[in-house]
Amino acid sequence: MHRRTFLQTSVVAAVSQLSLTLPQASELPDPTPAKLPRWRGFNLLEKFVAGTSGPEPAGPYKEQDFELIANWGFNFVRLPMSYRCWTPADPARWTELDETVLREVDRAVEFGKRYNLHVNLNLHRIPGYCVNPPAEPLNLWTDDRALEAAVFQWKHLAQRYKGRPNREVSFDLINEPNTDEAAYVRVITALVEGIRSVDPDRLIIADGLQYGTKPVVALASLKLGQSTRGYLPMNVSHYKAEWVQLPKDSSPPTWPANWMGVTWNAQTLQNIAIAPWQKLEKQGVGVHVGEWGCYNKTPHDVALRWMEDQLKLWQAAGWGWSLWNFRGAFGILNSYRTDVSYKDYKGMKLDEKMLALLRRY
Repeated sequence: MHRRTFLQTSVVAAVSQLSLTLPQASELPDPTPAKLPRWRGFNLLEKFVAGTSGPEPAGPYKEQDFELIANWGFNFVRLPMSYRCWTPADPARWTELDETVLREVDRAVEFGKRYNLHVNLNLHRIPGYCVNPPAEPLNLWTDDRALEAAVFQWKHLAQRYKGRPNREVSFDLINEPNTDEAAYVRVITALVEGIRSVDPDRLIIADGLQYGTKPVVALASLKLGQSTRGYLPMNVSHYKAEWVQLPKDSSPPTWPANWMGVTWNAQTLQNIAIAPWQKLEKQGVGVHVGEWGCYNKTPHDVALRWMEDQLKLWQAAGWGWSLWNFRGAFGILNSYRTDVSYKDYKGMKLDEKMLALLRRY
């Protein structure tokens, strides 16, 4: 989050022969916390932010997204969700649930089953914590009221999907935590105990610390998978991203890149973003890349070279991944890059080169 020039004749030929429909993905594998499958897919954002202020207005998930993802040969969707889509922001009302909205999540789980896609449910905003503004009224890491509400939310989801096999549904507890390890382990332990009191065998995944980048060895005994990120170096993945504190006058990124006094290339990624997680795997913890992607202000050829190096490394490691996002500024549809010749596809703008790259890995 490495190689030579991407736009070679062979790749262009492969793109020109790209079939936009494929047979549905094969039967989903049975995951275990110690060995997560090489799930490959996308983040879908219909519940990412409550209301209309997010990149995707809150609303029902779109069946067409699931169909396209499956037809292109992928087998995974991650649903980063805000609890505020179905629960009021007021802590006094944190145990209220809007069934109308939750049934929209139910339908997404059904779409996953219909199209043979694993559905990973993530509370991107959980009572007491979110990596994005606005700040929560209580602090999940220090306030027991927030923790009780977070446990309540996950216990409800556990009850809601009890009986669904793990090959269909998994839980990703908290998006990109940033706190000390002791507080994180305390909170994750409480959430896991709450879920397992309802559904003892549910597959549960925890994000790494430092916004998902640092493996958490102290969680290994809980028998969870862990989720990492693929955004390094940030000056490549988030060039001119309005919400990130990076120099606004920096020159367009290259790949390989220089960032924070370090030369970044495939070997740097292996050393910094892969090797520490491979050590965690040896302790019986499965690894998946829950988010990665490149914002639409990064030159397209640079983005594709960087993406291919990431994909090669994850393929060699046996890890799956979930691109942020499917439709939008990081995705393969409607990304609004100024340097891409898009294909008109089902009323959307398709980045054929990025799709072809993803399908190869």
